[in-house]
Amino acid sequence: MYNGNKLSPFLKGVLTVGFLFLYIPIVSLIVYSFNDSKLVTVWGGFSTKWYGSLFQNEQIISAVKLSIEIALASATAAVVLGTVAGFVLARFKRYTGSTLFAGMMTAPMVMPEVITGLSMLLLFISLEQFIGVPSERGFFTIWVGHTTLCMAYVSVVVRSRLLEIDKNLEDAAMDLGARPLKIFFVITLPLVSQAIASGFLLSITLSLDDLVTTAFLSGPGSTTLPQVIFSKVRLGLNPEINALAAITVLVVGSVVLVANYLMLNAQRKRDKAIAAAMRENDVPGSSNNGASLGATS
Repeated sequence: MYNGNKLSPFLKGVLTVGFLFLYIPIVSLIVYSFNDSKLVTVWGGFSTKWYGSLFQNEQIISAVKLSIEIALASATAAVVLGTVAGFVLARFKRYTGSTLFAGMMTAPMVMPEVITGLSMLLLFISLEQFIGVPSERGFFTIWVGHTTLCMAYVSVVVRSRLLEIDKNLEDAAMDLGARPLKIFFVITLPLVSQAIASGFLLSITLSLDDLVTTAFLSGPGSTTLPQVIFSKVRLGLNPEINALAAITVLVVGSVVLVANYLMLNAQRKRDKAIAAAMRENDVPGSSNNGASLGATS
């Protein structure tokens, strides 16, 4: 079935069917976003009026702004906390409560969101009764919920990357007199920068997509985009939602392509630098040695 770098016809067929199954609905959604008819499943001619109607819909625009603000804030906090947690899990393997800490970090990934959202709602209600904070559910409560969820994914991604890095690099820097904090920022952090960037993008996606946890933690005046879409779909398909989905696909696809290009380019430069450093260390003064050997012969 698999021979070297070539795929068998069967595997090619399976991959083709899989890609068609995934992307045909997205393509049809984009096509029908230019439909002139109000019926989203009946083609009534080419038109861009639903895009104009979308940008005049204040409810959707405000929901988009709130979702983006929450996503950026949650991703930033999740990256900071998740990177520290991933570093601890990868570098400090034996300490009191290490098993409990590892389990608690990965729990939000496997815990049903209904349970997570309900537990956090009860937590905020209890805090409001005892200390008066938070006074209402809104941006802050949603941000805490999304950060808790995204932090678990970031810690797993960063931990996996740290386990692949040769710890001898950090030990060598420590032998040369570098302090642990400087080693972390100068050596470790650049090596896991791609994992951090991936975790940041993943956190943004999870935050923008979350509905269940947000439904428990949101309040009046803090409706996110998934909530607006879900409420509109329940009342019937709206062509404006097709236009919104098409714009979302375009933006997300562009960001993913640019991010992949930058990360691959950085990886290629890093590989070239490492290869050049290894050649210099293995054969010091290789050009001079070659010249002297040629002269001797």
